[in-house]
Amino acid sequence: MKRFFSVLVALCSLTAALSAFAAEPFELKDGDRVVMLGGTFIDREGNHGYIETALTMAWPDRKIVFRNLGWSGDTVWADSRGIFDLPAEGYKLMIALITELKPTVIFLAYGANESFAGEPGLSPFVNQYEKLCDDVKPTNARMVFVTPPPFERPEPPLPDVSQHNVNLAKYATAVRELAQRRTGRIVDLFAHVAVQDEIVEGNPPRPPRIPYTADGVTFTPAGYLDLARLLANDLELPVPRHPDRGLVGLVRDFQTGASLTSKTPLTRAGQLRLKIVEKNKLFFHRWRPQNITYLTGFRKHEQGNNAVEIAQFDPLVAKAEQEIAELLKP
Repeated sequence: MKRFFSVLVALCSLTAALSAFAAEPFELKDGDRVVMLGGTFIDREGNHGYIETALTMAWPDRKIVFRNLGWSGDTVWADSRGIFDLPAEGYKLMIALITELKPTVIFLAYGANESFAGEPGLSPFVNQYEKLCDDVKPTNARMVFVTPPPFERPEPPLPDVSQHNVNLAKYATAVRELAQRRTGRIVDLFAHVAVQDEIVEGNPPRPPRIPYTADGVTFTPAGYLDLARLLANDLELPVPRHPDRGLVGLVRDFQTGASLTSKTPLTRAGQLRLKIVEKNKLFFHRWRPQNITYLTGFRKHEQGNNAVEIAQFDPLVAKAEQEIAELLKP
């Protein structure tokens, strides 16, 4: 772990990295359309909704649309998106869908999977990330780059993936530099978690926190909740006036185990999060329907024109978003 932080300090000045983007406040405007793009980290955020809830609660009086396009195991080459075709075809479909959604803001979170290629894979990763930025540039969307949080050391017998943080630090640095070149905003989860966990010289040792992951890589609800806090702090999101409508409410729900089926009532923030998760599931089935082979693939002729049912998710998504808007009212 100490070696990891030594490498981190040698690679970049954390103070400079975290302050370089602090000059201009981050804001989501009324009418913004936000696309969240990345691998497993973004994909499973759609199932938990903590980050999207934090962003939604920051501007409750504004109509902001969120679309989660995460795909587990994905990379900047769209390695997971080809389905029956090569990744290049999945990449084309991804760019086409982003264009169709007409985003005004894009959150990009890549680098974790790619980092396992080590030093030899760093330059190809940067080049492809640059290409991805070029390919979505016609949308004129404001770009927010998210660095991958450090891997953790899970309990045995699971392998210790934290040893890969040496490489991950280099990829996080590359993402910071890319954000600077692209004049994008950076959410430096890598640096924030690293600083949070390190024992700073002259300060008393920090107590160990709860793990963010179940296996060193895959984030748990508790992990997403705390990363949402770090993201909110990094972007300096406005704090809702009423605690139960902000991250404080989400923390209370988590600590008390409040849910739709428990006796402890959910806070307004908790109700909002569950509705956001429901909306994300509906949109997931809209853009990634099951049995795609029979709907639009090479066996679509076998079951008739079932693809017409895909668009029937649109009014369901719209209804969920209306309910989200109701929960945001004072």
